[in-house]
Amino acid sequence: MNRLYPIGIQNFEDLRCGGYIYVDKTMLLYNLATTGKYYFLSRPRRFGKSLMLSTLDAYFSGKRELFKGLDMERLEKNWIVYPVLHMDLNTEKYDSEESLENKIELSLKQWEGLYGNNPDEYSLATRFEGIIRRAALKTGYKVVILIDEYDKPMLQAIGNPTLQTAYRNTLKAFYGALKSCDGFIRFAMLTGVTKFGKVSIFSDLNNLRDISMVQQYAEICGISQRELHTHFDEDIHMLSDQLGLSFDETCEQLKTNYDGYHFCYKSEGMYNPFSLLNTFANRQMGSYWFETGTPTYLVELMKLHHYKVEDLEHIITNGPVLDSIDAASTDPVPVIYQSGYLTIKDYNAEFENYTLGFPNREVEQGFFRFLLPHYASVSISKSPYEIQRFVEEVRHGDVDGFLNRLRTFFNDTPYELARDREVHYQNILYIVFKLMGFHTEVEYHTSRGGVDLVLKTSDYIYIMEFKLNGSAEEAIKQIEEKGYASAFSCDKRKLIKVGINFNDEIRSIERWIIA
Repeated sequence: MNRLYPIGIQNFEDLRCGGYIYVDKTMLLYNLATTGKYYFLSRPRRFGKSLMLSTLDAYFSGKRELFKGLDMERLEKNWIVYPVLHMDLNTEKYDSEESLENKIELSLKQWEGLYGNNPDEYSLATRFEGIIRRAALKTGYKVVILIDEYDKPMLQAIGNPTLQTAYRNTLKAFYGALKSCDGFIRFAMLTGVTKFGKVSIFSDLNNLRDISMVQQYAEICGISQRELHTHFDEDIHMLSDQLGLSFDETCEQLKTNYDGYHFCYKSEGMYNPFSLLNTFANRQMGSYWFETGTPTYLVELMKLHHYKVEDLEHIITNGPVLDSIDAASTDPVPVIYQSGYLTIKDYNAEFENYTLGFPNREVEQGFFRFLLPHYASVSISKSPYEIQRFVEEVRHGDVDGFLNRLRTFFNDTPYELARDREVHYQNILYIVFKLMGFHTEVEYHTSRGGVDLVLKTSDYIYIMEFKLNGSAEEAIKQIEEKGYASAFSCDKRKLIKVGINFNDEIRSIERWIIA
């Protein structure tokens, strides 16, 4: 079977002419085009936003032949050729004010080459307005405006308030053309990973309909369970043969690893299209989506806010918090959610609160793997090996071995990373043991009380108590006095009790006792 998977293909015309697999989303796009005028959509990276805009570009450009056999061919009757202004802000580093201006300047020059220019238009915003008016007058049809990754400059400047302000002022004026030229516009859509609100870009651009959390368009990007089996059952069979699993077992693994994105309450879970296509092309599971990007700005926000990593798995918040990002805020939750590392798990209608969580195993494991070298004294290249050795030592009952390794995670921690030391220690411990939890069973409480940590392997049960500026003796005494071990009295595995003390002066583990 010669299947062509559109991995990295973001151009609709190339995809259709090249014979690549296409999951038909054109009915939803037709609904957008015929029921509204101004739209905004937020979705995680590599989720199909660019392909969606390219499809709209082809549709509004009247390229009927590209839609043969798709819903759009049946639905559209007129196929008018509109002037389309399509700009992608993704392809730039954005490390200076000039970088954004140069990127916009390039698009403006290309459009002015098609529709002419006016020497009296000096600013980027007035030139954009002039182009929109001239394009409509020259062609006789209103203009279609498509802007991909509108927020890339703002995201790149997180942590740099001066640059963010400069970008915000430039983009607010530029996007203001969508309001001032309303009479010349047929359709406009902006996409991005995040939505900056309040005093940011969207404070003036209030004529956009945000469909990011609208049930009707929950499936506009990504792959649903129905689409998975409609288009990829043959691929699942081939993958199951390669993995030595049954068809149902392979489906379950795909669901565990790549499904689970919910963009509004009660919407169907969506599969990550990039990871799914790579899995079928390579015929093996992998962390494809996570490995293509490094969410460094998320870590910087978490550190800036002294955010407890453990709280990522216990987030309850409301719609306005998730809906937009205040550029001046240090709260990482809306950024983490909109970037796709958290998703909606539940909704409380009475209080109008959302419960968030990791969408799937790929994101959860990848996120904690990425966090470790940013908090602990371990390099990015050595981090996977250190966790592997850690798990192996725990499995073989080598307590001194894995505690010595744990101590190295805390050694030489830069002072600036440990100013709020207690939270910093908790974050390292939580990340390490969370990563272990993908290979061993980890618990943080027993029915007898708040034991700090319980690790379970096939042969051992570890009960651990941690003290900060106390003593290892105090930690062991607490395990004994509170009877934490009694919860496992009927278990045949070997029970190991460990008391550990952290010393604030040395910023590491000082001593431990094994019982």
